[in-house]
Formats: sequence, C-alpha cells, structure tokens
Amino acid sequence: MTPDLTARTRRDWEQAAWATRPDGRALIGGRLVEAQSGRVFDKITPIDGRVIAQVARGAAGDVDAAVAAARASFERGEWRRAEPKVKKRVLRRFAELIRADLEHLALLETLDTGRPVLNAVNVDVPFAADCLEYYAEFADKLYDEVAPTGPGDLALIRREPLGVVAAIVPWNYPLIITAWKIGPALLAGNSLVLKPAEQSPLSAIRLGQLALEAGLPAGVLNVVPGFGEETGKPLGLHHDVDMVSFTGSTEVGKLMLTYAGQSNLKRVSLECGGKSPHVVLRDADLTAAAEAIAWGIFYNQGETCHAGSRVIADASIKDALVAEIARVGESITLGHPLDPATQMGALIDGGHMGRVMGYIDSGVAEGARVVCGGRRAFAASGGFYVERTILDGVTPAMKVFREEIFGPVLTVTSAADEAEAVRLANDSVYGLAAAVWTADMNAAHRVSGALRAGTVWVNTYDRSSLATPFGGFKQSGFGRDRSPHAIDKYADLKTIWTSYK
Repeated sequence: MTPDLTARTRRDWEQAAWATRPDGRALIGGRLVEAQSGRVFDKITPIDGRVIAQVARGAAGDVDAAVAAARASFERGEWRRAEPKVKKRVLRRFAELIRADLEHLALLETLDTGRPVLNAVNVDVPFAADCLEYYAEFADKLYDEVAPTGPGDLALIRREPLGVVAAIVPWNYPLIITAWKIGPALLAGNSLVLKPAEQSPLSAIRLGQLALEAGLPAGVLNVVPGFGEETGKPLGLHHDVDMVSFTGSTEVGKLMLTYAGQSNLKRVSLECGGKSPHVVLRDADLTAAAEAIAWGIFYNQGETCHAGSRVIADASIKDALVAEIARVGESITLGHPLDPATQMGALIDGGHMGRVMGYIDSGVAEGARVVCGGRRAFAASGGFYVERTILDGVTPAMKVFREEIFGPVLTVTSAADEAEAVRLANDSVYGLAAAVWTADMNAAHRVSGALRAGTVWVNTYDRSSLATPFGGFKQSGFGRDRSPHAIDKYADLKTIWTSYK
C-alpha cells in the first residue's frame, strides 16, 4: 500500500531525511558487499553540502565479480528460463515494493540529487514502479514467429536474451531511467550489472535490495557504484558483457562505442545529450507556450536531457513571449528541496553549478542579455543553487546556443519566418526533442515533420507515456527507451529451421 505523504511539513521531511542511514555497499551475487579494495567515497548532498553516506568505490575487480555473478545466473537459467507467469509475478511484486517504499526512496532521491521532495514522491518513485509494472504485463503477451516456408520445412523465429547487460545510468533521474533499462532487460531474460552515477548511487542500491525481496534470483541484478573511469570503463571494455545500455553525455557515449570496438563488439544503446528547441510561430498561443516553456526548462533545475533549452521565436512576438516566460518563471519556487512548497531545487554538485554559471557568464560576454536570474542562490546554505535564468538575443555563434548547459538556463533567438526558425532549430549536433507552437495545423504538420528530433511536441511539451519510445537523432544517440520497442534492443532473433517429411 502506498503511504500518504501529502501532509508532511518541511520539518517532518528534514527529521526523516537526517535520520536516514543509506546503505552504500555494492550488491553482487545477491549480497551487499564492500569494494574489494575497501575504498569508499563520500556522498555529498547538494542540498547543503554535507556528507550523508560513504559509498563503496567500485573498481575493475568489483566489476569482474559482478559480471561473473550475472553470467553465472544467466547460465543457470533460473530467470532466463522462468515461465512467463513467474517473470510477470516477480516484476509486479518489484513494482509493489517500490510503491510501499515510497518515503525511503523519495528521501534517497532527494538527498542524492537535490530535487524537490514532492517531485520524488509524486513523479520519480511512482513512475519507476509504473515502468516495471508496464513491462511485467508483456511477460505472457509476447509471441515468437513462424516464417512462411515451403512444404516439409518449419522455420521458427525466436526472441532470445542477449546475456549480460551493463546498464549505466545518469544522476538526473536515477530511479526513472534505471527502471527504463532494467524493466525491459529483465523481461527479456537478461542478467544485469547496474552502474549508477557516482553522484546518485543510493536509490540504485536500494532498488537492488527490493529486487531480491521481490523474488529476483541472486546475481540477476547486481549494483556496482563507483566513478566512471574506475567502474564504467571496465564495464564498457569487459569481454563478458554482451550489451551496454547507456544514458549520459555524448562525450561518454562516444567512449562506450570505442570500448565496444576495443573489446568484444558488444551491443551499445545510447541516449545522450540534447539542446531541444521550441519553435514559436507568430500565431501561437503565447500564454500556453510560455507556461510550457518555463516548466520545460526550470523543472528539475533544468537537469533534464530533453529540457526545452532553446526558444526560436518569430521576431514579431518574441518580446511578448519572453516577458510571459519570465512571469511564469518567477512563479516557480526555488527553495530547499525538503520544503513541500519548493518546485525547483539544487544542482547536483558544486562542479556542475560552476559549469552552469560559466555558461551564463559566457553568454553575457558574447552579447546575450540577462532577462532574469543569472546568479547563484542561497550560497550561505552550502548547497548548489542557481536562479531561473533567461538569456535573450542569443545567436547561433554563441556557445550557449550550441552546447548543452544542463541547468535552469533558457536561450532565446529571433527568427524572421518559419523557414528560418526550422533552420535554426535543426542547427545543432543534437536531436533529442523539439516542439512547435502554432494555431495553424498545416504549419504544425509541416514543421514537426521538418524538425530532426526523436520526439516533437505540437502545442505542448514534455507530455509522455510508457507506451511511446524515447530517444534521439544525431549525436543524441540511438536506440529507444520506453514502449514495446525498448524490448527489442535487449533481445536477439534466432531462427530454428526444421525439415521434415
């Protein structure tokens, strides 16, 4: 049963948070273990900079042990060969346990990432549970095929698991993106090694514990926390890993492709960076557009891969639109993540906050105008907060137009007409998402078809469903999370041909 946490005050949440004792050990072969080296690293919360846990600092030896445990479980076949009804029951039980652990998981996610606690309560935890439940329902509904052949032949086409999958997830939506990967990978019958980002390892370790409680056999889901060079790279290079499913920066995504080529030619699926544009035409509903644009960039502090970080607006309505976005932005409360009134929290760490501030300074130096924000907030707290920021007068030559900032910074660029707006929107190495705002359905279809992005919204933003695939074009990666299509990348097709008389 999901607990009701709506009446909690900031004091209630703070008391619960600082009483939390997260487990920072790795989970390998069904057991919580320290790193083989005995090394740990401090997990610092972005809320106020304090150390909240010591986490096992995994390295190549720990990766080897986790991969061996995953391989052994795969070869034993207790999960791979389990009846569909068993897989369905275990995955549904996993989802139920996540919902029952709502308070604990929400606190871990907030302490790890600095997101508002009610976002974790209302979005991150339930969405992760929903994802596992969604894929559980496919367990007894996927059919293999019989190919058309001549008489005397029977050709079966079967979907088979790949083997050992390394799931490498980022720090911005740890629970949700982990569920996007482990849900279809487990459904397909694979065994996994989950590598959470070093900035957000705590909820992943807890998920591993809940998976065991749900009945997942030991070794099927292993969790190895650690740094990219020390755990992510060994996974990418490992000769007994059959696939890497990676979400993170384009820079590291390219490394994963290199590692695959240097090792065993393992499969690689990538969901990487974004610089998603809103194309706002002159006949758009500016009130609706401004509301969606503001929330699309300031939600989760702008730390969203498909955040709508660029506005390409018709010059005739640009100033009115910017004023309306600024008004909506001011209504989005930046504050302490454990305060239920907070709608925008802390950035992930001090290094990233400095990077975001560097982009703001770069934009100003190159000629952009700060409409609002542009400063660090709550510096005395020890946490890592940046104001809601809008930069107007941005041109394609500026760094803030081209590079992913991954923070609460919106850039605004004018376009003379629809054709220029589309050209500017597509003038990016990324292609994760986009939106078009117009009252003309002819223009909506024309522009949405012309935009090179994996998801294009029309007169809305960030609407989604587990039934729709998510992923990008160009250097935003390839492969899709969510939807039935995600199952395909975790399985391969085997033809079994029988001749008979």
